[in-house]
Amino acid sequence: MTVWKQREESEGKRRGVFITRKGSLQTPLFMPDATRASVRGLSPEDVEKIGTEALVVNTYHLFLQPGEALIKEAGGIHTFMHWDRPVLSDSGGYQVYSLIHKNPDLGRITEDGAEFRSVLDGSKHLLTPERAIQIQFDLGTDMMVVFDDPRPNDASEEEIVRAVDRTLRWAKRCRDEYDRQVTARAFDDDTRPLLFGVVQGGMILSERKRCALGLIEIGFDGYGLGGRHVDMEGKFLGELMTALASFIPEDSIRFALGVGKPEDIVRLHSVGWDMFDCVIPTREGRHGRLFVWKEGKKIDSNHLDFYETININNEQFTRDFTSVDPSCDCTLCTHYTKGYLRHLFRVEESLAFSLASLHNLRFYAKLMEKLREM
Repeated sequence: MTVWKQREESEGKRRGVFITRKGSLQTPLFMPDATRASVRGLSPEDVEKIGTEALVVNTYHLFLQPGEALIKEAGGIHTFMHWDRPVLSDSGGYQVYSLIHKNPDLGRITEDGAEFRSVLDGSKHLLTPERAIQIQFDLGTDMMVVFDDPRPNDASEEEIVRAVDRTLRWAKRCRDEYDRQVTARAFDDDTRPLLFGVVQGGMILSERKRCALGLIEIGFDGYGLGGRHVDMEGKFLGELMTALASFIPEDSIRFALGVGKPEDIVRLHSVGWDMFDCVIPTREGRHGRLFVWKEGKKIDSNHLDFYETININNEQFTRDFTSVDPSCDCTLCTHYTKGYLRHLFRVEESLAFSLASLHNLRFYAKLMEKLREM
């Protein structure tokens, strides 16, 4: 199966079609996070209606609750959550690492995998590269991510080197288990899920390159950006991100995991990245922060002031009976006013969270449409 078809490239920016067993996806692409098999507070019908093409679910959280066996029994993730479009599952590696990093008493990382205690009931678990792949197959997702060993950008060089070594060893174990599962479940090239490797290496270019080339030698359908795209002060690592994209083959999809600020999506798209996911649009929406287009503003890596964020909880919106964004065609902007939305937030009405989240997701869908037209 040909996974990636590039339609056009202009000054590093790529446009194309990403082919999965659940249908084709136009890139650049943003995928909202449906962490626990749901985009919080929104129905699948509403999420699809505003232009969402694919969703991301979290292997770690679904493994803990309700468990992959129950989801498999229900008919797989698509049936379980009533979403018939492509779904990507992450490996759970970042969540486990974050858990242990915050509290070493909750687990440890060994060569075999990650031993950890559930935050739900304290039960002990071992998540290995093989187990992470098996869980994702049982979930029935269309795109999977290998189990890697993430480290923060400010980690020591020695720690980064060890993490890259382990990431490559685990990636090979993931690939071997993936091949076993494809054979055991009688998938062919058109019906198999896709598999992503993840490039670690922090801010050390030589380690990023070593990791990318090692993953390419193993062979994956696409390659993800592990770690952060900014330094510890929040400065965009433009040269590093450009170089890293160049290490990944032209015919492979490039996935910037966890990247979600609009300006960061534009920056990374401008240097060759294709796919993005993040909780930002819905999380910000639930807190009353909404993305609004600035009329007539150009969108590119040199013009990042194309939008503003308003906090609907501010007093100034109490008697504001205008639309949040007259240029937006979402339900919030076409039917309700800022004053009404602020009232809903003030009385903690759940409709407020839904309307604001849908508006932000529509903003992101429109951003993807604009980037594809550039």
